[in-house]
Amino acid sequence: MKLLLVEDDTEISQMLKDYLETEGYSVTCAADGLAACQRFQEDAYSLVLLDLMIPKLSGMEALRQIRAASAVPIIILSAKDTDSDKTLGLGLGADDYITKPFSVTEMLARIKANIRRSVQYAAAPSPKLLRTGDLVLDLERYAVEKGGSAIHLTSKEFEILKLLLQNPQKVYTKQQIYSLIWNDAYIGDENAVNVHISRLRNKIEDNPKSPKYILTVWGIGYKSGDGR
Repeated sequence: MKLLLVEDDTEISQMLKDYLETEGYSVTCAADGLAACQRFQEDAYSLVLLDLMIPKLSGMEALRQIRAASAVPIIILSAKDTDSDKTLGLGLGADDYITKPFSVTEMLARIKANIRRSVQYAAAPSPKLLRTGDLVLDLERYAVEKGGSAIHLTSKEFEILKLLLQNPQKVYTKQQIYSLIWNDAYIGDENAVNVHISRLRNKIEDNPKSPKYILTVWGIGYKSGDGR
């Protein structure tokens, strides 16, 4: 399995690379955020190990760009151990967070666990119905019902709702939503996402000003709610 290791400290990078390769992994190293995104575009990886304090492009921005393009497991390696940093990193799509200093055996265990979950998720059959509260998405009929009554959504509205309901614990940035739903590079215009979220809320929420199905995570993006 191929791992992408993003770490600007050459000694730490080489030490981790040597250790992981003795465990049977193939490791590609990147010393900054720009190089990390470039390496990621050039090859397929089973997991990304990402330090936050890297030059040229921040770890958080590299995380945003990688997550917008792929569901690959991402483990943050960081000397920052505050709850806000962990919450932001996980909210932007990281799967795990390891605080420096850490033991290499712990890191290896986390790598194996995250790859195992990723493989199991990929192999699991996709559900035909997605439910939350009294909202039901039928993925085969491309239909939506709330309390037994049909709701008519556009294709983009349906795909946004499907994305959020399929990943109920994940917070998506507007950049990620745009890249995944429009299948195009995000150019900084939030209006398209904002408009579609607003229209979607008007159709599915009891009170769009106090939403229960599509929740705003201030400063980050959106996540699904349970309708309560």
